[in-house]
Amino acid sequence: MTLTQAAIREAGQVLDLTWKDGRKARFDAIWLRDNALDSATRAPGNGQRLITVLDIPDDIRVDSASVSPSGDLNLIFAPEGKSVGYPAAWLAERIYDRPRAAAGGWTDPAIERWDAGLQARIPRAELGEITVDRAALGHWLAAVRRFGFAVLSGVPTTSGAVCDVASAFAYVRETNYGRWFDVRAEVNPTNLAYTNLGLQAHTDNPYRDPVPTLQLLACLENSVEGGDSIVVDGFKAAERLQAAAPVHFDLLTRHCARFEYAGSKGVRLQARRPFIELAPDGELIAVRFNNRSAAPFVDVPQPLMRDFYAAYRHLARLIEDPALAVTFKLAPGELFIVDNTRVLHARKSFASSGSRWLQGCYADKDGLLSTLAVIEAERGGVAS
Repeated sequence: MTLTQAAIREAGQVLDLTWKDGRKARFDAIWLRDNALDSATRAPGNGQRLITVLDIPDDIRVDSASVSPSGDLNLIFAPEGKSVGYPAAWLAERIYDRPRAAAGGWTDPAIERWDAGLQARIPRAELGEITVDRAALGHWLAAVRRFGFAVLSGVPTTSGAVCDVASAFAYVRETNYGRWFDVRAEVNPTNLAYTNLGLQAHTDNPYRDPVPTLQLLACLENSVEGGDSIVVDGFKAAERLQAAAPVHFDLLTRHCARFEYAGSKGVRLQARRPFIELAPDGELIAVRFNNRSAAPFVDVPQPLMRDFYAAYRHLARLIEDPALAVTFKLAPGELFIVDNTRVLHARKSFASSGSRWLQGCYADKDGLLSTLAVIEAERGGVAS
């Protein structure tokens, strides 16, 4: 990818660039100077910035711009007289001169929203393969990024093995439930997950701030009737809510719900977040939904409370719609991972006879995405 033209505009405040493939983009001089790649601006070893934004002259501008024989960009900044080079491909990957979504609820192109049609192509991998083949690991992690969940088989049925899987690409996040936790029926359970009851589709631990962004559940034993796992794409449910009732979507993004947990001695967790969370630019970044842990809503004005509940119930109906659900039954040696800010998981009730023992742990997406980014950089492209 190479540049063909660089033109200075607005007295050096803006640079117009044209690539060989025909794309065009404008870059501001202040942005280019702040993101200069030279060793005086960025530490060669770790890439961290060595200057502050206040070290840049107030009247920074591009004094000279040229395209090198190799198609990259060379600039001289005034009043510093500083020369800086930029690879054309690096600039193309960071174009910010583009149309913005007019409405909230958009997601990154790497994310694919799905419904029950994904049943026939559930993303799967073998632990033995992803531990020896970096490309296979990259494909599995890319599936988690794309769909928000994936299944893994060949996992040892030993206590704590779920943490070993998580540690292969991220860092285990310990909570009041421990480094890992057992999911099986108990007498006097501290959480309804520890019963044989069915569980409504939900995201885990919405009462935490920050919420664990990944959950892994591994099956050690399963000889019961029932107990099938269900996953639902919360982003797809939010999309359908927005299409059917924009006012409901707006209510659930603008007003906070409250969640809390006090089921264990010495623990009282509370958080305040919307059911559907948007970034300031409208990106859909999280769905939180957990009827068991919902606290009284006190952040919605009284004139809007009935409408808020109507929106809440509308979202709940969509989440319960079988047309959005993917169902599978874990066998011993299998686990599934969910993006806990996006994909809701549920469980069908199961018989009291037989044995069902799942073991889970939490981790965070930053570790997964970091590992995936390294693998993609090694392979010179995006895993799919």
